[in-house]
Amino acid sequence: MNPEKFVLELSKHNFELTDKQKQQFKLYFKMLIEVNEHVNLTRITEEDEVYLKHFYDSITPLFTFGAVFKDGATLCDVGAGAGFPSIPLKILKPGLKVTIVDSLQKRLNFLKDLISELGLTDVELVHGRAEDVGQNKLYRERFDIVTARAVARMSVLSEYCLPLVKKDGYFVALKGPKAEDELDDGKKALEVLGGKLIKDEELTLPESEEERTLVLVQKVKSTPKKYPRQAGTPRRKPIH
Repeated sequence: MNPEKFVLELSKHNFELTDKQKQQFKLYFKMLIEVNEHVNLTRITEEDEVYLKHFYDSITPLFTFGAVFKDGATLCDVGAGAGFPSIPLKILKPGLKVTIVDSLQKRLNFLKDLISELGLTDVELVHGRAEDVGQNKLYRERFDIVTARAVARMSVLSEYCLPLVKKDGYFVALKGPKAEDELDDGKKALEVLGGKLIKDEELTLPESEEERTLVLVQKVKSTPKKYPRQAGTPRRKPIH
């Protein structure tokens, strides 16, 4: 998917990119590739692949759960790595107030430079592990939307993300193909942490065989204080 195709696909979903937005994606690609030479940000480096598997992939929730991403909504992206999905979402929806949580300072340094170069405002970077941030009262149950892409299985991911979602807010997980087993496996965790599965939607990225699953969870009650448990525990002992 070259940049022109990218623009065309977005217009099919009623997103007409401005010249500024096109330029922001172009600059994002350039910086990603440059910094990736000395900081491990991505294995995907071909322009067509980056536009499809990073940029387009990151914004699919806007097509599927668009009503959730209201202007002025607060969004926390857990384990964003090189900024996916939050930075592409922010480029398309500049009114979002974004907080990015990542445990690796090198990635946050890249994001700090990126945010500055792209001229983005209302983006906060938080250095820490999701488990610690979820227990920090500055962030706990503070966000309208929490996103995560390819971070962990649903049973583990729910414990990273749901404690950060405010009541009646949403957790949006961007998963790979055939996430049914994962969703079954993660049912108990969702319930314990105060989440309710609203919808899971399968899709295939344009002009490819790449399958994805988007999961929308609503926070229906507060997360018990003991969650998230201490760093490393959710992965070692998922809630079952």
